[in-house]
Amino acid sequence: MPKDELTQRLISFIRKRFLDGDPKNELDASTPLLEWGVLDSLNTAVLINFIRDDLGVTIPAQHISGRNFGCVNGISTLVAELSEAA
Repeated sequence: MPKDELTQRLISFIRKRFLDGDPKNELDASTPLLEWGVLDSLNTAVLINFIRDDLGVTIPAQHISGRNFGCVNGISTLVAELSEAA
């Protein structure tokens, strides 16, 4: 899957699942998810399950970090790299 399509799927999931649809359309690929409180431990687990179940990419525990999950761009880059390596 192209990285831009992956980014849009992640944004769409986060908007629907964690932001009540993001009515003000504030979320974008560089939004600081941790700083805004969008991702906490539970939401991160839900997102990781979405990535595994819907996108077919398993994220190893050593890759779950603030650096990789700080914004959608970081997440999509990680998922794309893991997908290519598989």
